[in-house]
Amino acid sequence: MPSSLSRRTLLRAATAVTAASVLSRYTAPHAALAYVPGPGEVPAGARPAQDASVSVLHPRGRVPLSFIIDDSTCLVNMGHYCMPQFKAAWPQNPAYRRPWKEWPREIPDSFVREFGEWCAGAGVRGKYSLVPYPACVGWLDRGDLPGWSKQEVQDSLKLVREVMVPNWDISPEMITHTRVIDLKTGRPMAEMNSATMENSWPPEKKSVDEMAAYVAYAVRILKNAEIPCNAVTTPGGFGNKAKSELSMGIRQALADVTGPEIPHYFKYIADGKENTNPRLEHVEGIGTNNLKLVANVPAGIGDYFGGWDGDIPPQPDKYITADASGGRMKELIERADPAVMFCHWAGLYSNGKKTGFDACKRVISTVNSTYADRTVWMTTGEMARYQSAKELTKIERVGEKVSLTAPFACPAYTVKVSGARANAPVVMSGGKPVELKEVRAAKDLVVGSFLKEGEVVTVCWDLGKGQTTVAV
Repeated sequence: MPSSLSRRTLLRAATAVTAASVLSRYTAPHAALAYVPGPGEVPAGARPAQDASVSVLHPRGRVPLSFIIDDSTCLVNMGHYCMPQFKAAWPQNPAYRRPWKEWPREIPDSFVREFGEWCAGAGVRGKYSLVPYPACVGWLDRGDLPGWSKQEVQDSLKLVREVMVPNWDISPEMITHTRVIDLKTGRPMAEMNSATMENSWPPEKKSVDEMAAYVAYAVRILKNAEIPCNAVTTPGGFGNKAKSELSMGIRQALADVTGPEIPHYFKYIADGKENTNPRLEHVEGIGTNNLKLVANVPAGIGDYFGGWDGDIPPQPDKYITADASGGRMKELIERADPAVMFCHWAGLYSNGKKTGFDACKRVISTVNSTYADRTVWMTTGEMARYQSAKELTKIERVGEKVSLTAPFACPAYTVKVSGARANAPVVMSGGKPVELKEVRAAKDLVVGSFLKEGEVVTVCWDLGKGQTTVAV
């Protein structure tokens, strides 16, 4: 999603000046140019009844943290290979006249290992893209990247499975992230312009089936490469003219190819006053055994670690200052909204200087040291699951008995119940009691614990699919 500017910033600018002046002022006509859509654009669908005396909190009552990385793939430096293709499609844009030939063609696996192992040590979790046919260089599932041996590609995929998969959801970022592929031939469209580049495709509204077919093509490549895939990332403005069809198409494509219980996608950045919770879209089948949905997981801030091409100085204070006195991550955590960072892989590598990664480490270390008792790192898939269980679990109450009917199992499910009279809550799941221990402060909540504050009780346990009762 090449752009050092937030998607919302670009949209605001478009309302103030003409489209032509926007494109001359900003550097990425292929960027998203999109805000997080509401239910008027992408239907949310139905929701079950939930008793007003029961509130579902964040897991363990903590603010979710996550890290979304775009434009990543095996070996190929997307900044180097994308730049000349973007210049061909948008020849008037000065942003694409940067010295791409001076940049390395490869982001080595040694950097993947360095990054992945450092993040694992810091507890970081998130989403990591694998562009399946990166900038039309070659196909990951065939081990066919000209300039690299098949063994090098296989080793790179193995590294992703071993180092990244345990802590990151892996998603395709459509097929090439540059040129649109003709699905009948598997070859790029002959012309190179805004209508044939994935970042701004489709140029007109498409049907759900058409969007699903394109997305499924990308997902299938990762499946062939033995990469687990329960999510999709859009390159830039992909699908902007068919937002609802894209959302449903992603749901359909993932269901057809990999079949995740809760499919999700990343496309938008919520960098304003709106909440940053995942949005559940196209929910159907409430109260049945055929519940379907797709979760739209936004980031909360744009890229300030180095940009999509890795040639922009990092601005870590945009995320959080070294003394934790300001920054977007601080703002989100303080208002108890999910704090999801976003950046591009080439920006972290910084064309070999790794200044973006250095800035990233400082930001993560500041967040972890300042908010260790108030936050929890999650993958985007874990966030999607939690939000699905939060919104789609039916919650009824009769007297002191709270009944939950959950369509999905969910770790660290945390509820706050008012009007509690018992000294200790009793949770029954699957006909068996859940062992609970009392804690004295909200920061101490863990799975299998409760906090009693007068007639308000907060309970945290692993929610099972189906029926659960909580006696309070």
